Amino acid sequence: MPHLAFASPRKLPKPRDLEGKVVVLDLAFASEAASGGYDKITKPFIDGLGSRLVAWVDHHDHTKHADFASDPRFVLSTKAEHGACPEMVTPEIVRRVGAVDTIVCHTDFDGLCSAAKWIRGGTEPYPGADDDARAIDTRTGVASATGQRFDRAIRARGRDLALLGLIVRHLAAGLTDASLWTPIDAAAAEFARAEEASRAVAQGYVRFDLSHLARSETLPPSATSVAFVDATKRHGEYDKTLLLLLGQERASIALLLDMDTLTLATRFDSGITFLPMLGLSGGMPTLVSVQKTRLPEVLKLLGVSNADASRIVA
Repeated sequence: MPHLAFASPRKLPKPRDLEGKVVVLDLAFASEAASGGYDKITKPFIDGLGSRLVAWVDHHDHTKHADFASDPRFVLSTKAEHGACPEMVTPEIVRRVGAVDTIVCHTDFDGLCSAAKWIRGGTEPYPGADDDARAIDTRTGVASATGQRFDRAIRARGRDLALLGLIVRHLAAGLTDASLWTPIDAAAAEFARAEEASRAVAQGYVRFDLSHLARSETLPPSATSVAFVDATKRHGEYDKTLLLLLGQERASIALLLDMDTLTLATRFDSGITFLPMLGLSGGMPTLVSVQKTRLPEVLKLLGVSNADASRIVA
């Protein structure tokens, strides 16, 4: 069993803290939306690992992917090409790379399932796990009951490293130890509180129609409306993913403000991408977080009228 290190694009472990040969799974290159971006977060991590980095498998868009096109260690795609990362972890890639000492992975189901699949030599932890990862990561379709059990537990306690490690262990063992479901289901049960809070916050969504006359040229005609909510007062109580999905039920784009962060979200299959509109080099095309200070600019780029914008910009 390799060592596990859990990370996010904005917060990577120090290379010196990672044992031996390292594989990185489901971690996007940092964009300008992260403090420091690629040059101050991702590149120093890659350089710090040097030859100990034996593989990086990821499916998030980034302009820097081109820099690694000739490096066989990097198996990179876009979100449109692969909706989730586990389907990219194939027996061929695992066999080619060989034994690894450490797996660094993202902290969502997509990342944890990718880690487990790598440990299993590229074999799904259970039939349909790849499909579940795709449904959960793109929020299109419906994951199986098994996938939903994992997803709800992770969303309830996504910072509980012991739980994340247990989930990888359970997946890597092919769900053979039924006793491991007990702490996972206990965590999943906690999600009910966050779900209730999310639905309460969603009542505050305000919907605006978007103008096609004065907005970013990168937005397609499918961007017709926006739903905005300020969730700052309920910070830490709600589930962000669910709240954004509830916003997308009301409009083609959901805008969520929480403290100093503004998040934009749209359906995976909407045809809308926020990266060129916001001048970002990479990340999730349909899910982006930027500083609160960009709210007036974002509203203008989306085509929100001055009168409507004045209702939500202090």
